[in-house]
Amino acid sequence: MTVVGLLHPGEMGAAIGGALWGRGETVLWASAGRSAATAQRAEQAGLEDAGEIAEVCRRSEVVLSVCPPHAAVEVARAAEGFTGIYVDANAISPQTARAIAGHQGRFVDGGIVGSPPHEPGSTRLYLSGSEARAVAALFADTNVDARVISAEPGAASALKAAYAGWTKGSAALLLTVRELARAEGVEDLLLEEWRLSLPELEERSRAAARSAHRKGWRWIGEMEEIARSMSARDLPAGFHEAATEVFRRAAEEA
Repeated sequence: MTVVGLLHPGEMGAAIGGALWGRGETVLWASAGRSAATAQRAEQAGLEDAGEIAEVCRRSEVVLSVCPPHAAVEVARAAEGFTGIYVDANAISPQTARAIAGHQGRFVDGGIVGSPPHEPGSTRLYLSGSEARAVAALFADTNVDARVISAEPGAASALKAAYAGWTKGSAALLLTVRELARAEGVEDLLLEEWRLSLPELEERSRAAARSAHRKGWRWIGEMEEIARSMSARDLPAGFHEAATEVFRRAAEEA
């Protein structure tokens, strides 16, 4: 049995913690400063409340950070001094991942692709770093498909950034062009043309709108991190800077 600390059990984090609990691992979380909704998710996932982050770190062999991208650095700072394996599984840039690695002695970079792991085949956890295999072994026989891709921190975050750069970036573009058509009074005509030439786009745009209103607040930081990834490689960052604004507006509307 391994004692795993989870910071913090949102929708995805609670499901991942629940997968480890179902395998027989002890999974701790810190209720201090957390909401009643977070506490309910943690209880449903079988997580044990350790009260404070410091106590989670003291008792855990592995700490897993699954939080909104804009909070990843702050959460890592709260765990400074932890001597076990620190896994950052957030949607951050490779540059941010490597910066966090510099403050954690034993660091594994993670990138989650898919929905919360309530069933097999729904979720991949990509891992990179010198101790990535030890972390992957924790998820054996769970609904989380943990895959080691590199010994270098940053690789898992790079893969996640590239993947989400398309899925969420293209969703932002769809929302924007449909809003243009609406503002110019030609939305119905655009939808009619889509039905003729690109029949999948109408439903994709509806799904993008639903997701943006529900999760846009979280995607703002993710788009900023992807833009940072692009800039670091001398690639155009404007696509995802614009997507940041699209999701900011969606969050305000919601």
